[in-house]
Amino acid sequence: MRATAAGTIVSVLLILAIVFGSRLLKDFDAALLPYAVATVFLAFGVAYRYTVWVSAPGARRLFEQGRRSLFSAENFRRAPVALPKMIATYLGFQKFLGARSHARWAAHQLIFWGCILAALITFPLTWGWFTFTSNTGSGPGYEMRIWGLEVIGFDALGFFGWGMFHGLDLAAVLVIPGASYFLWRRMKDRGAITGQRFAYDLVPLIALIVISVTGLLLTFSSIFLNGGGYEFLAILHMVSVVLTLIYIPFGKFFHIVQRPAAVGMQLFKYTARQDEQIFTCRRCALPIDTAPYVENLRGTMRDLKLDFDQWAEYCPRCKRVLRGTAYLTQVKKGYK
Repeated sequence: MRATAAGTIVSVLLILAIVFGSRLLKDFDAALLPYAVATVFLAFGVAYRYTVWVSAPGARRLFEQGRRSLFSAENFRRAPVALPKMIATYLGFQKFLGARSHARWAAHQLIFWGCILAALITFPLTWGWFTFTSNTGSGPGYEMRIWGLEVIGFDALGFFGWGMFHGLDLAAVLVIPGASYFLWRRMKDRGAITGQRFAYDLVPLIALIVISVTGLLLTFSSIFLNGGGYEFLAILHMVSVVLTLIYIPFGKFFHIVQRPAAVGMQLFKYTARQDEQIFTCRRCALPIDTAPYVENLRGTMRDLKLDFDQWAEYCPRCKRVLRGTAYLTQVKKGYK
């Protein structure tokens, strides 16, 4: 009930933002209505799923700790550049992926920045917030308006104008190689093949490629084919985009929404390291993680009624040794 209410409220707020942001639909393009409707469903799904997610004991604890760290005046005083650094390295450039594979990091960056660029262009246009008008009716001089206010004028035949009108094509050029790499990897890598699921792992990549390719084909049709096949490609592109937007909250793409919430937890761990609050293994004395993080993990395990939260105080190697010793002394002896 709580999740449904959250989804409904966010959807209504988005509808109101579309209506008033487009100046009571004066700047709203009716041809983009399916995209706008899909974003409303997207807003409902994201709010619904996010509310369900943070209601789980583990996520709720992490979320609360992260929220307190983000809005802590003490943290800002001690480490004023920590938050911008976390946003740049953890969200923007995702350096943690580079430790796993440079190729995966590069492919993920292509997808990430391509999708960011596409979203920054598509959503405001779909909602009627951005408009491009020409006093002559056919250019080349255009004005970009936001909420009806002129922001900048440009020549459509110039470099800036070309970039403005082909921003989605640039986004597609970024996304296609990145998504293709991950699709190829899931076809060839044994580790990826073993645990992958078609709907969860392959469908998102296929959707990104279909959206990008059909978008490029629309441009190709208008420039080189005099609009040949444009209507079919436009419908195919629209269907792929709409279905993907609706899919986002309930598939692998949901991690896009989850990831920003993790910045607070990274800040939580970072400030603890700055204070040298490092928790060491009870058995071998090697560092495990920050003391507040280990205590937070133990609290989550207690919330879940897992009566072995003390195991969080041991490093992975010592856990294996202790389990092996327990097996030899308590289980295997019964077979002698």
